[in-house]
Amino acid sequence: MMRNASFGRRFWPALAILAGMAGWCDAASAQTTKNVILVHGAWADGSSWSKVIPLLDAKGFNVVAVQLPLTSLADDAATVKRAIALENGPVLLVGHSYGGAVITEAGDDPKVKGLVYVAAFAPDAGQSAGSLSGSVPVPLNDQVRPDANGFLKLTKAGVYDDFAQDLSTQEKEVLFAAEAPTSVNALGGKIGDPAWRHKPSWYIVAANDRAISPKLERTMAQTIHATTSVLLHTSHVAMLAQPQEVAGVIEQAEAAVERAASK
Repeated sequence: MMRNASFGRRFWPALAILAGMAGWCDAASAQTTKNVILVHGAWADGSSWSKVIPLLDAKGFNVVAVQLPLTSLADDAATVKRAIALENGPVLLVGHSYGGAVITEAGDDPKVKGLVYVAAFAPDAGQSAGSLSGSVPVPLNDQVRPDANGFLKLTKAGVYDDFAQDLSTQEKEVLFAAEAPTSVNALGGKIGDPAWRHKPSWYIVAANDRAISPKLERTMAQTIHATTSVLLHTSHVAMLAQPQEVAGVIEQAEAAVERAASK
């Protein structure tokens, strides 16, 4: 017993030193980790980013793809805020389609260092994804079907011809089978204080988008003073149609905010 007590007196100080070193390493890592939170849009889920995630992972990014309930803008923003809270260090938010409205609402968190919009809505205060969509009609609007509880779904033709027209038939089949009904309360949720007014922004325009007008996308990008890229011949689901290009813009955004932080 005396021998064990003596060992404990020697062991615990060493353990304390190791714990302190681990804490220092965690703190240092928190300053350098490239945290990215990916936010999907309406009628979709986190698998929308399945082609982008491995590309970012290979570049050393810490990637989280959230799963929105799509029940209301408030619920969806709260989901993103919970994901932000779990990250060590600064975060880059990336939103597709309706997910752009979500990051606009949730991006006021002090951890958020930048916003990337991928063929996404970027509403101003008092606007919603739905109000912006209604301002410039698109072919997809005719393929939206409501149910008795206020949730909307896309027809098969909507998915195949207007949502993801440049993907393979197999990919379209998966998107249609996994389609997530989306509440009118989500699409109609109005923005409070838009995060893009306070954070640097990047915008990817999908030039062949039939779900959000490319003209509207360019207008929103200009309104939020975003660094803008245009993907030619690309459908609404740009991250599935052109994952390398989308991942590249995310990398550029991360590098830009890192440079700004080091000045």
